[in-house]
Amino acid sequence: MITPYNILRHELVGLEVNADISGARVSGVVDGETSKTIKVKTPRGLKTVVKDSANLEFRLPDNTVVRVEGNLLAGRPEDRIKKKHRIRF
Repeated sequence: MITPYNILRHELVGLEVNADISGARVSGVVDGETSKTIKVKTPRGLKTVVKDSANLEFRLPDNTVVRVEGNLLAGRPEDRIKKKHRIRF
């Protein structure tokens, strides 16, 4: 089960996201992920968001909203499991 404590080690595909990139805002559902980008499906089409330069807000299945700095998500999704992060609220 995905929680705010394990979101950095969890699969992001399928989660609702609001990405803030230097004042521009992209909202939709995560469709795919690479080591440096996240693909977001919006009503206007597929948008690519660079992880390092974005602040991301994910809505979890229990309607909890979690704000994550994109640089914490940098790297291949399968390698994020190995990273250790101190989570502060």
